[in-house]
Parts: sequence; structure tokens; C-alpha cells
Amino acid sequence: MKVTVCGAAGGIGQPLSMLLKLNPQVSHLALFDIVNARGVAADLSHINTPAQVTGHQPSSKEDKTAISEALKGSDIVVIPAGVPRKPGMTRADLFNINALIVRDLVANVGKTCPNAAILIISNPVNATVAIAASVLKKLGVFKPRKLFGVTTLDLVRAETFLGGMIGEVPEQLKGKISVIGGHSGDTIVPLIHFDSSIAAKVKNIADADYNDFVHRVQFGGDEVVKAKNGAGSATLSMAFAGYRFTEYVLESYANKASQAKIADSAYIYLPGIEGGSELAASLGGVNFFSVPVFLKDGEVQSFKRPNELIGTDKEKKFVHIAVEGLKKSIAQGTNFVEGSKL
Repeated sequence: MKVTVCGAAGGIGQPLSMLLKLNPQVSHLALFDIVNARGVAADLSHINTPAQVTGHQPSSKEDKTAISEALKGSDIVVIPAGVPRKPGMTRADLFNINALIVRDLVANVGKTCPNAAILIISNPVNATVAIAASVLKKLGVFKPRKLFGVTTLDLVRAETFLGGMIGEVPEQLKGKISVIGGHSGDTIVPLIHFDSSIAAKVKNIADADYNDFVHRVQFGGDEVVKAKNGAGSATLSMAFAGYRFTEYVLESYANKASQAKIADSAYIYLPGIEGGSELAASLGGVNFFSVPVFLKDGEVQSFKRPNELIGTDKEKKFVHIAVEGLKKSIAQGTNFVEGSKL
């Protein structure tokens, strides 16, 4: 499998690329960035795993050869490119810069490898995935089952934070928690599966502690930005989460005849998937939403509906709040592409 990382020399891109170099399913790892891509590729190429590593960076602003070579024949394109968060910044503050980056990169994907699975990490994901969808629609190559907003970090945080609260190993909480909605602030909705083996422990959590858990999952990124004192954002944990979802996509190609029993969530275009239009309507017309997805051959086969997961009135309230926030971000992303020349 050929995997291309766009933004490979950045704070997320470098550790993500290293993790991908270790994956035995990756035969060709193509690294693209506007600077230092060749250096990162040279460094990773010394690791004694089978994946071939190539670095691609443009010689000028007009040079389109580098991105074309990086994308040519790619099966999976992961996009962590963009500027990082700084203290006081929200994901929405990043929009004006990262929107342009995602628009142009996705346009190149649509023109060069339109059948690739596209994984968007660049924030604000709630809007940048809508940008990607609009770009691909304009180019006539939109495949909604193959476009993913990577929200896995929210799930990783939920597993970690809840594990600490109830004395469980976080890795053992896979499949016992889901995170739905979006990927910023109160659009993030963690759902604990009350029919799972942890139900008894969870029911003993005080309301105040539960609210703290939800808030920490929703705003965990702020915690890291503050701790790094302006020197960066959640790059390492995001690289791990980005790899976890990319690995999930890779495994869906390898295990063609079966679906995973435990599904990670992704932010997807609902109307492009069976049952998605009905879900979008039930959510009040929001077309993009993060739900647990089951994959096959690198695309969404089905998803878990939120009503199968929501167990409390409080969770229903969180979903309603998330939907209202998502509507604004989705409109922002969609409107950005209207009138753009690709």
C-alpha cells in the first residue's frame, strides 16, 4: 500500500510518518511538505523496515511536480498540514490559514489519485472536511465513503481519562466508549456504553466528576497548549491517534471479507452512506457528523447510529449542543469553497 503524508515535516507529520514507517502493510511512504520533506524522508529511510520512503518538496511556489509525484498511485492520503495552535487560539482561529492549505491539497488529491482514502487531520476538522468534500464535488470525484475527518484523538483521550477515573487500563476500554459529534470543544460528545463491563463502575461516578471528564475530553487540547507554554500543541498524541485511524484503514484493506467488531469514530459526510440521510435529518439537517464507522477496502461500509449509543438525557443534551456548533462550522467550510478556482 502506498500512503502519502501531506505536511510530513511538521509537528504531527514527523512522528506520524515514523509510525507509518513501522507498519508492515505500508510498501511506499511518500512524504510531502513545502520544506524539509527530503530530510525527514532520509532520516526515516534508515529505519530497517520494508517500506520505501520518498521525500517530495516543491522547488518554488509554481512547482506542482512534487505534490503530483507524492500523490501518484497513492491508496491513502493523510493530511496533517497546517499551522499549529498557540495559547489563546481555538481551532476556529486556524481556519483562514488552514482552509487554504486543505483546499489546495485536496484539489491535488482529486486530480492525481481520486480513488484514494483521504484522512483529514488539519484543524478545524469540523470545517476542513466540509472544504474537502466541496472541492471534490467541484472536481466531480467526490467519494463520500472515502473521506474521513480524523477525530480519534478525542476517543484516545476519553479512554485514557476514564481509565484513570475508574482504575481500568485505557487500552481495555476500546469498544466501551465512543465519541461522536465533531472535533472541537462542545461539539465533542463522549458516550460511555452502559451495557459494557464497566457499567457498574461508571454508575458510581459522581455528577461533578462525570462533568469534569466530559469537559477534559472536549478541551484536552487546551491543556497541552498551555503546558507547552506556546511552544506547540498536541502533536505527539495527535500523531498517535492519526496513526491509529490510518492503521484501521490499512487493516480494512487487508481484512476484505470482514468488518471490525470494535469501531473507531470518524467525521464523515452522512448523506453519502446508507442510512446517513435519515441520520442527518434526525440531527436537524447536519450533514457531517462523527460516528463509529465500520470499514472495508478503505471505505465506510456502515456506521453505528447515535441512538444506539446514547444512554442518558445528559448525553442527548450534549448532542443537541454539538449539532448547533457543527452547523456553523460546516457552513463556514462549504462557503469557503464556493467561488474558488481549483
